[in-house]
Amino acid sequence: MRALAVAVLLLATPAAASPQIVVLEPSTPLTLGSVTFESGRQVAFSIGIGSAAFRGRHDPPDVAWTVSDRGPNIACTQALAITGVPRERICAAANNGRIYPVPAYAPTIYGLRLDPERGVFHVFDAIALKTADGRPIDGLLNPLTVATTETPLDARGRVLAQNASAVDAEGIVRLADGTFWIGEENAPSILHVAADGRILMRIVPAGTGADFAGAGYPVFEGLPALLARRFTNRGIESMAISPDERFLYTMLQNPLANPDARAYQQAKNTRLLKIERATLRVVGQYVYQLDDPQSFRKDPSNRQSDPRISELTALGTDRLLVLERTDGTTKLYEVDLRAGATDILGSRWDDPATRPTLEQSNDLVGAGITPLGKRLVFDSADHPQAPTKLEGVAVLPDGALFLINDDDFGITGERTVGLIVRGLDIRTTD
Repeated sequence: MRALAVAVLLLATPAAASPQIVVLEPSTPLTLGSVTFESGRQVAFSIGIGSAAFRGRHDPPDVAWTVSDRGPNIACTQALAITGVPRERICAAANNGRIYPVPAYAPTIYGLRLDPERGVFHVFDAIALKTADGRPIDGLLNPLTVATTETPLDARGRVLAQNASAVDAEGIVRLADGTFWIGEENAPSILHVAADGRILMRIVPAGTGADFAGAGYPVFEGLPALLARRFTNRGIESMAISPDERFLYTMLQNPLANPDARAYQQAKNTRLLKIERATLRVVGQYVYQLDDPQSFRKDPSNRQSDPRISELTALGTDRLLVLERTDGTTKLYEVDLRAGATDILGSRWDDPATRPTLEQSNDLVGAGITPLGKRLVFDSADHPQAPTKLEGVAVLPDGALFLINDDDFGITGERTVGLIVRGLDIRTTD
C-alpha cells in the first residue's frame, strides 16, 4: 500500500486544517507506442488521459471520468529538444506548424476506478470521440479562417490535412443520461457527446460555422462571436455543470487577443460563461482576473500570459472551483457568481468596437465592473508530491477532490499521476 502523504496547505483562513493527500498511479502502463524521428531519436509516448476530470452525483463513489486532448503534439520551438531534428528542417513546410507524431490518435473519454487503498487507479473504459456515423475523429486542427490556427505536420515534417471534425478536448462533465459535455480548445467550442462517443452537436462562436463544413456532425453557432479572438491554443479548457444539470459553465483559458496579441499578452481579465442547457443560450458572462505570474511559486515569471484556466468544477449552482495554473504550479480558487460580480453579458464589453477592450482595461472599478471574488483553497507549491500541469478536478462523495495531471503524452518524460486530497476548506451545496 502506498504510504499516505501529508502536507501543509496555506489557505486564506489561518485556522484551516492541513490536507491529506494520497497519490494514485495507473494500475497498468498507459502506453501509446514510440516514434523514431529522422535524427534516429526514438520517443516513447504515453496516453495522456488527464486533460480534465469529472464525477457526477449519479456515478459510483469510486468512479471518475477523464478526457484526453488532441494527442501527442510538439511545438516547432521544442522540435530540436524533443525530436533531435532542427526546427529549420522538420518545420520547413510551415512557419506556423505543429508536429503530430501519432496523427491518427482519437481524443478519448476514459472511465477510472479509484483505489486509494492500493495507491492506484484502474482504467475500465475508453470511449473514442466519433462522427455521427461512428468514424473516430482526430485532433489535427480545424481549417479555421476566422480564428487563428496552425498547420499540422507529421513526424517527418510533411504537411497533414486539417480536419473540420477534429477536436482538442479539454473539459468534461457527464450527465445523468450518460451523455457528456466537453470543452474544446481549438475552435473554441463546446460539444454534446453521446455515451458511445458520437458527437451529437458542436457549438462554435457566431460567424465561424462555415469553417466546420463537412464535420460529420451538427455544428451550431451559439457562442459569442468575440470568442473567436482567442489566442492560438488558448481557447476553452474547462466545463462544469450545476448539480440540477440546468446550467453549463465554461471559461476562456486566457484573456482574448482583443483587439490583438499584445492585449492577450498583458491582460488579466478572462471571461466565464453561464449557459442554459435547455435552450443552449448564454445567460451570464463574468470577469475572472488571473493572478500575477510571480505568485506561482514553482515557476514564477514576468509573463502575464503564463497563468491560465484549465478546469472548472461546480460545488453548487453558481459556485465553482477554478483551476488556475502555470506549467509548474496549480492553484484552486472558489468563486461565487452570486456574490456581487457584474454580469457583463450583452454590454459594451461584448462589442468588438469597444475601446479600450475588456482585455485592455486595467481599472475594472473605474469601468463599472466587479470581477469574481476568489478564495484560495489549494496551492500545489505547498505539496512536493503534486505533479506539474494538474488539469483535472473531480469532487468525490465525501468532499475530497480527485486531481489528475496532463502528462502531454509523455513527450518530455512526464507520466500521469492522480491525487486524492482530503481536508480542504470547501463544501458542496444543492
